[in-house]
Amino acid sequence: MADLPALLEPGDLLVVNDTRVLPARLRLQRATGGQVEVLLLEETEPRRWQALLGGGRRVKPGEVLRPSPAAGEPAALAVEVVGRADPGGPWEVRLLVEGDAEPALRRHGEVPLPPYLRPAARDPERYQTVYARRAASAAAPTAGLHLTPELLGACEARGVQLARVELVVGLDTFRPVAVDDPAEHPIHSERYAVSPEVLEACRAARRVVAVGTTTVRALESAAAGPLEGRTRLFIRRGHPWQVVDVLLTNFHVPRSTLLLLVDAFVGDRWRALYGAALARGYRFLSFGDAMLLDRGLR
Repeated sequence: MADLPALLEPGDLLVVNDTRVLPARLRLQRATGGQVEVLLLEETEPRRWQALLGGGRRVKPGEVLRPSPAAGEPAALAVEVVGRADPGGPWEVRLLVEGDAEPALRRHGEVPLPPYLRPAARDPERYQTVYARRAASAAAPTAGLHLTPELLGACEARGVQLARVELVVGLDTFRPVAVDDPAEHPIHSERYAVSPEVLEACRAARRVVAVGTTTVRALESAAAGPLEGRTRLFIRRGHPWQVVDVLLTNFHVPRSTLLLLVDAFVGDRWRALYGAALARGYRFLSFGDAMLLDRGLR
């Protein structure tokens, strides 16, 4: 990764997704004392969220879940279970707090770190990019975890500009493709925002270098439609690329929409790249290795 500035050129535009990961995991209990883990996925309207409930098979709509009471200290947060639209889908919950919900989430919530991380790597701040801003996501835009202030400064000294977009990362990003025909996979919806200035900078840039697949999705969605809103853009083979020229991304697991995006970006060449990575013992997933893909090389 230290070679990144040398691989970029003056006039390139490096675009990052500056979303921040929420302390979205809440360990709560029912009135009966049963433990329930609430994982907040996305705020759909003020204080109403889509969520996953762990250990909550018997939870019923209308129940209120609370943190375990601390000695002599009232809880500043409770979660009301509203219901679920589909039997296999996420729940809808409502946060019961006085005032701003963010301090209560910081106090009672945990950053939902990937379960495969070793204890030494389970520092929540290591699961945030150095340029993260608004806490809104249930997972990190992990390609950005490779970037440090020093590395970004070296890119800037090289004549590379930095631009920011936001795409709120949900867990559905990692939902495996379970059908033979990818076109039949129900693509998830994500909230994104790209400013007019960033899109104009992309048009004027020598090359647009996207950090991560979430940045790609935000930029290509903005070019094809409104600059902000919700996107169900499913990037796979045949996608009409409009913005992104170069992609910095981690190595993705089989049967993922992320790997389909890489296939759309570089074609069958990804197979040789992944073969080389496997032969050299490269690491996959959140804190794994990364690669820089140029769409112009086939």
